[in-house]
Formats: sequence, C-alpha cells, structure tokens
Amino acid sequence: MAQPGLETVRAGALTTVQDLGRPGYAHLGVPRSGALDPAAHRLANRLLGNPETAATLETTLTGCAVRALAPTTAVVTGAPCPVTADGRPVPWGQPVRLAAGAVLDVGAATHGVRSYVGFAGGLDAEPVLGSRATDLLSGLGPAPLSDGDTLPLASTRPVTGRTVPDAAPWAAPPRELVLPVAYGPRHDWFTEQGLRTLVTATYRVSAASNRIGLRTEGPALARARRGELASEGMPLGAIQVPPEGRPVLFLADHPTTGGYPVIGVVPSAALGAAAQAAPGTAVRFTLTGRIHGGG
Repeated sequence: MAQPGLETVRAGALTTVQDLGRPGYAHLGVPRSGALDPAAHRLANRLLGNPETAATLETTLTGCAVRALAPTTAVVTGAPCPVTADGRPVPWGQPVRLAAGAVLDVGAATHGVRSYVGFAGGLDAEPVLGSRATDLLSGLGPAPLSDGDTLPLASTRPVTGRTVPDAAPWAAPPRELVLPVAYGPRHDWFTEQGLRTLVTATYRVSAASNRIGLRTEGPALARARRGELASEGMPLGAIQVPPEGRPVLFLADHPTTGGYPVIGVVPSAALGAAAQAAPGTAVRFTLTGRIHGGG
C-alpha cells in the first residue's frame, strides 16, 4: 500500500503547515503562531471529521498544488478560489475524494488572501512544543513548502457518516476592514491628535504585510514623547507604532517583545478578518475603550 502523504507540485507564493498554534510560550520568546484565520482552519477540519487541532495547509494569494500519494479526502476553505482535481473542477468548501496520484490544484484567491487545505486525518508533521505550526519569525515547525517537498498524512480514511452542508459559510472580505481597538497600554505616548487620527483616518493594507503583522499605509500618528521604550511584552493584536508613525497590527507570528509604543490592542476575535485583507484594502480602527497600562 502506498505511504499516505502528499507531494508538492506547486508551492505557491507562501504555503505553510498550520494548526491552532503553541500558546503559553511567550515567556520563552515563542509566539503563538498557528492559522491566521482560525475559523477557516476549524471549518476545514469540521468538514472532514477531524479534531480542530489537526494540521492544515495555509496558502497565500496564489494557492498551491499537491499530489496525493495514496487515496485521501481533501477540502478547501478560507479565501474562495478555483479548485481542480487532475484538471477537473471540484467544489470549493466541500470534501473531495482524491485517488492515489491525483493532483489537487488550489488556485489563486478570488476574494481574501489565505485559503486552508485540509486532509482526512490531518498533516502529520513533527510537533514542536506541542504544535505542527510553521512560525516564520522563530523558525519553529516545518519550513514553508517548496516544489517537490513531501508531507506525511496522519490518516487516509474517507469521510463517512457526515452531513456536509451545500457550501462552506464564507463572508467575502469587505471593501473596508473595520477593526475594534482599545487604547493602551502606551497610548499616552501619543498626542490627542494622534489618538484621534488612529480612529478617524482611513488606512490601507500595505503589500509589506505578512504573518508577523499587518502593515498599513496612511497618516502618521503624532507622538507626545520622544525616545524609545525598553523592550516589553507584545500581545497578539497589539498595534505597535514604529518611528515612521504608521500602525502595525501584530498577527500570529509576531515578536513577543518590542521597544516601539503600543497605542492600542485589537481583540483576537477580529484578527481573522485582518488575515484575509488583501493589499490595498481600506482599514479603519474604531474605538471600543481603554485598557490599563502606560506610564
């Protein structure tokens, strides 16, 4: 019997192995990492009958293509895209049975940025600190896919006895990404005008954005204090402001410490939408309150 697994035919712009990450290691300098759109990752596993912790592939803009080395079942969620099996169109958002040797091609995203490709049983990459997630900042987990790479699968069992919906639920990314933000912990390093600018101006997603952070283009935030902070802890969703004054929203692979002031924090529940915001998307921050901190 063929060894269950996959061969990478087309790696795409950036395809990584992801699960729900490795929380709890920030004190060791290790970020959480994991799927940038956890809802899409969980949906792929739910449609396959996998535990939500099973590892999937996260693609970026251009998708990827893999060859099944043994029969398996796959599903594509997250950013909508054309999907084919051996050149034949197959449904996006529904499990598809793949014969041994079949090539699953996940095309370029038509909306959003990141698609998630799940397989029955999940990807069986070697866990590091309890997670199979690729962390681009620390270098933990499997390396991003390259053409010709092989990936083991934990199981090739078919999906049976499950009711599969007609289509995976998906809300197309809005033309304007609106993110809730609470001021703090270093909002007092900015002028009142700088604080108002954050929650009244329209920014754009920069093409320099990545899994570490969503960078923005737009008006600079005026500082009330000069100089730099000593390095301090950086939470997921922190909005750090580097010297040029444009906000940077920290995502799953963010550094755990930093010396630039954090003007506010976006709750983690809103970060999935940020992960699907393509370069050029309008971004607005809306004030929800203040958090403790500063000094």
